[in-house]
Order: sequence, then structure tokens, then C-alpha cells
Amino acid sequence: MKEARDRIEIMAPAGSFDSLTAAIKAGANSVYFGIEQLNMRAKAANNFTIDDLTTIVSQCQAVEVKTYLALNTVMYTHDMALMKKICDKAKEVGLTAIIAADLAAITYAKSIGLEVHISTQQNVTNYETVEFFSKYADVIVLAREVTLKQVQEIHDLIIKNDLRGPKGDLIQIELFAHGALCVAISGNCYMSLATCRRAYRVIDDETGVELKIENEFVMSPKDLCTIGFIDQILDTGVSVLKLEGRGRSPDYVRTVTQCYREAVEAYYEGTYTKEKIAAWTTELEKVYNRGFWHGGYYLGKTMAEWSGAYGSQSTQENIFIGRVSHYFDDKNVAEVTMETETLEKGQTMLFTGPTTGAVTIEHAEPWVNDAPVDMAKKGDVLSVVVSERVRANDKVFVVVPRKSVQ
Repeated sequence: MKEARDRIEIMAPAGSFDSLTAAIKAGANSVYFGIEQLNMRAKAANNFTIDDLTTIVSQCQAVEVKTYLALNTVMYTHDMALMKKICDKAKEVGLTAIIAADLAAITYAKSIGLEVHISTQQNVTNYETVEFFSKYADVIVLAREVTLKQVQEIHDLIIKNDLRGPKGDLIQIELFAHGALCVAISGNCYMSLATCRRAYRVIDDETGVELKIENEFVMSPKDLCTIGFIDQILDTGVSVLKLEGRGRSPDYVRTVTQCYREAVEAYYEGTYTKEKIAAWTTELEKVYNRGFWHGGYYLGKTMAEWSGAYGSQSTQENIFIGRVSHYFDDKNVAEVTMETETLEKGQTMLFTGPTTGAVTIEHAEPWVNDAPVDMAKKGDVLSVVVSERVRANDKVFVVVPRKSVQ
């Protein structure tokens, strides 16, 4: 639906070219990514290098998808040269904007005419702060701890006061709509290397007695999920919905982007229903998640819900089985070399690659040696019909129910 795509921007994460392509194919209006070490997912994602910028921007511009570079870490004096080098290159190749929190990056980007968006790391929670940053940025990412009532108040004041950014347009509000939450207030985390995601025991130093706690993952919040009240978010005047997950797989990016794209379009079509919300939630549960916190701080909740387990709680998992050796365009058939595990007739297959993105086929019917088989095993070269083109060297997975979901 053109109106929804024009009015609401779905911003998808990209930690690799596979995920970048998956985001574009799933209907993202924009993608955000990091390069080198000056971003908050430098260790968690397969970050791009500065040499990848030209390719990324070119690929996105060809399909009218905006590009945002996360440059949102705390920066020290020794980081200045790299920060300026990255900004200069971003400006040169036509990047849409950087997402920044450090004033050094914000002011330098503005000085060279590079658009800036204010990162959630700045913990913007009120209109006065939005007004301050309007001198530097056209889009403000609000803190995840604001309520929708507060978002509405900020938006109304932007309209009332005709608050505009450097481009001359009204300031736009961006909100995180889905994905990981931090145990700390936005922009104020003093932990590193995701130590909050680990299991902990509480022991009294004096007596040595271990205190009983219901959940050993006491600092690991569930993931935010807003698919069930996206109508309320859009009613506040938010312009950009940001999906977290630069460290996630291509199928995660595809699924999350597609679900939120469909939800926004359903809102504008008047077909946003409980039945669709349930279906989208089921799809979201299939890919990486730590359990969902439906509502979050946006609906006025004051305490996060905790994951209760380490890692993903997805209902499905992907098991690597091999790679594509050839794709026959005239027959829509992929030839796959099985490197490990097995594939049974009727199972779901997932193909991922830099140009392919993420392609899924259900109820696979494998052939080996020109004959249908009930099972293909390690060492086999199988053929299978794949209606959407895949490519040589694409990774192939079998999608199975997760063995243990807590």
C-alpha cells in the first residue's frame, strides 16, 4: 500500500549483506548498519568495513531504500580520526544519514553537510531535549522508556511550535518497535559484552547462604514486541519504526520486517485485527527472541519482564545442511550439496546469501540421482524446486521445531 509506505518508515537492521538483501526484499524503507568499531554492535554483528559503504549505498539507492550508519558509541580523542574518515566517506557515497549520540560526531557530520539522526543512546525523553537537538538533526530516536502518552505530547508540541530540523522539515520521531531491551536506562548502561544476559546466583557474603530467586536471569529482559498495539503507536504521530537486530540472521530480519510492514499496511487499510495480530505473533515467535514483553514501557509498565533463560526462545531453529552448487533458471530447481545432517521429504528449507537474502520453501521434495527420495543425507547432491532464484554458495538450512523452549 503506497500510502503506508510513504507515511511510515520501516527501518530494518543489517549486520551482513545477507540480512541487507533480506530486509530490502521484505519491504523495508530503510536499513541501518555499523562499520568498523564505532557502533554499539561492533562485537555482536558481522559489521561491514568502510570499503563496503559504496556497495551498500548503491544497492539501496537502486531500490529507493534509505541508508543509515550507526555511529553511536562513546568516542574518545583517539577515535576522532576514524570517526571523521567514516563521515567523509559516508558523505562521498551518498549515505542518507548517520545515527549518532556523541556530540563530536554530531557536530562534525553537520559541519560537512551529512544528515544526522539522534541515537536512543542520548536518552531523549522530553520536548525540550528534542528542541535542543533540532539544531543538528532531522530525526530523533526517543528513549525506549517513554510512554505513548509522552510520545504524543512531544509530537503535538513539534506541530504546535513548528519545530524543524536542518533540512527545513518538521522534526520526525523514531521509536524502537521490536527487539532486544536493555536492563539499563537508554544510553546509560555501564556493563559490557552483554554480561546482563548471563545467569546469576545471589549469595549472602556474611553467611554464605544462597538467596532463592525465581529467575536466575535477573538482568536479561524479554524482547520488546509492539505488533499488538502498532495502531496506538502510529496514532501518536511517530514517523519511523525501528526494528532491532543487527546481530541477527537473515531469516530473522526478513520475518520481523515483513510482519511489521504488513501490520502498518493493515492499519491504513482498516484491516488490523486480533486474528492478524495472533498470526504475526506466531511468525515472530519462530525467529530469534528471548520471549516477548508485549507493551513495554510504552503502555505505562514500569518494570521489565525477564527472559528466564539464556539465548533464543524461538519455536524453530535452523540447522545447516549444505550449500547451493547450482540453480537452473529454466526449471526453478536448486542443486544442493549436502555437507552434514539430513533432509527429509516434507521438511522446510531455508536458503540465505548476499544476493538471495532469505528464501524459504515448505514441504520440500528432494530428488537424488534423478529420483525422488524420502531422505537426503550427508554426501548427497540433491535437487529441489525453489520458485525464487537462489545462487551458488548460498547456505542451506533445514528448519525444525526447537527441541526445548522454556
